[in-house]
Amino acid sequence: MTFPNADLHCHSVVSDGTLTPEALAARAAINGVQLWALTDHDEVGGQDRAIAAAHAQGMDYLTGAEISVTFAGKTVHIVGLGFDHHNPALVQGLYATRNGRGPRAQEMGAELAKVGIKGAYEGALTYAGNPELISRTHFARFLVETKVCKDTNEVFKRFLTDGKPGFVPHRWAHLKDAVQWIVGAGGMAVVAHPARYDFTPTEEYALFTEFKAHGGQGVEVVTGSHTVAEYAEYADIAREFGLFASRGSDFHSPDESHTELGTLPTLPKGLTPVWEPLADRVLRAPSH
Repeated sequence: MTFPNADLHCHSVVSDGTLTPEALAARAAINGVQLWALTDHDEVGGQDRAIAAAHAQGMDYLTGAEISVTFAGKTVHIVGLGFDHHNPALVQGLYATRNGRGPRAQEMGAELAKVGIKGAYEGALTYAGNPELISRTHFARFLVETKVCKDTNEVFKRFLTDGKPGFVPHRWAHLKDAVQWIVGAGGMAVVAHPARYDFTPTEEYALFTEFKAHGGQGVEVVTGSHTVAEYAEYADIAREFGLFASRGSDFHSPDESHTELGTLPTLPKGLTPVWEPLADRVLRAPSH
């Protein structure tokens, strides 16, 4: 079977990306993407624009969002795909999750001020545009703009991570809640870029066990931050837990992202891709 070039993880200006949904759709189409999803952080405000833009470019579309949860003391991201983006419980849950970003961001600004970096909250807010959506990425862009760091990679080595200046933990949604918002809205919950979390084997096993128990069904196997070895590792996890496999670049910006939209390798053999069980939720381009 020939699988479509699917890119089911990226971000627009509606969260912490730098391109509009329309510009992302055009970029994805140029790179041969056939099935696309915009997955802004804790936000579905760009979905109607993304659907229209995808169809204008001749691409099929799955609705998407990336929800922040706290698990074993760390922030984990759960991507939802193929849900009803007007579902009241989902919309309200995402609003509640976003609502904690503003106060946390103010604390981050205060922490950076303690090490001599003034105006970081205000600077980050100019990038975010909305306190509800402000994130570490917006702070990173301010630190690059003001030449505290040369690029965002340096930012996250020196600041904004656990044990470094500017880090403020945030209590996100519970894993159970995030999965059930997605499933309740008719979609599929997917563990995003699992290699990034630096869990012990026991913690990781607990994550996937609990995720599946709450109704989660997928895992990102091929994603922008995974190595080739990690593709194989999480293909094995997918098989072990009976999960569907997803693929997404996690593209944020032409200037910051290592992986371009639509350029990832195909999924490892022997896995069932998420778009097969979601076939009836794919919003087909008009020509199809």
